[in-house]
Amino acid sequence: MARLVCISDLHGKVENIKKLKPLAKTDIIVFAGDITHFGGREKARAALQELFKIKKKVFAVPGNCDLPEVNEVLAELDIDLHSNGRIFKDVGFFGAGGSGATPFDTPQEYSEEKLEEFLKQGFEKIKATKFKVLVSHSPPHNTAVDTSGSGAHIGSRKVREFIEKNQIDLVLCGHAHEARGFDWIGKTLVINSGPLHMGCARVDIGDKVNFEFVSF
Repeated sequence: MARLVCISDLHGKVENIKKLKPLAKTDIIVFAGDITHFGGREKARAALQELFKIKKKVFAVPGNCDLPEVNEVLAELDIDLHSNGRIFKDVGFFGAGGSGATPFDTPQEYSEEKLEEFLKQGFEKIKATKFKVLVSHSPPHNTAVDTSGSGAHIGSRKVREFIEKNQIDLVLCGHAHEARGFDWIGKTLVINSGPLHMGCARVDIGDKVNFEFVSF
């Protein structure tokens, strides 16, 4: 059905995008946020233009370190999944950007209830699709992919609840740099592709889901 390259947490280090060139034979690059490091419109657009040189088909959510105006850029470029849904073949993609509260006063921090609202709005647009992909900057809470360097679980409880209540097949996330890897919530596969300087994840969606982590 679809071949994906999943990335996250660029944090404005645009030079790392060129590492994706060997993976250009894919259907979609899915970007799980933190495109910039406290950057706005110009920084985001510059990074995404470099990404478009690798692949024109991109879906993205903003991260907590992206200024709110980055959301406008994603909408203008017609690639946004934040509180939105998009369909490729029979795969539905929807998502929520930003994160819950952090100690760092980052630009896009939301209440758990707001994150849930974003997900509900996007899900409405894709709920009839055969295969459903949730793209969230924040990983689901209390998993192998939401631990910080201190070992604390920093993911979203509402993202996890949404996964448990709905038939989500795949979750793509980032945010927790040290927790690159995968986990399962019931039958839902959750992948944190890690910050782009470390690598990405490649996912093939067909009769079954195959995935691998690519390290740089």
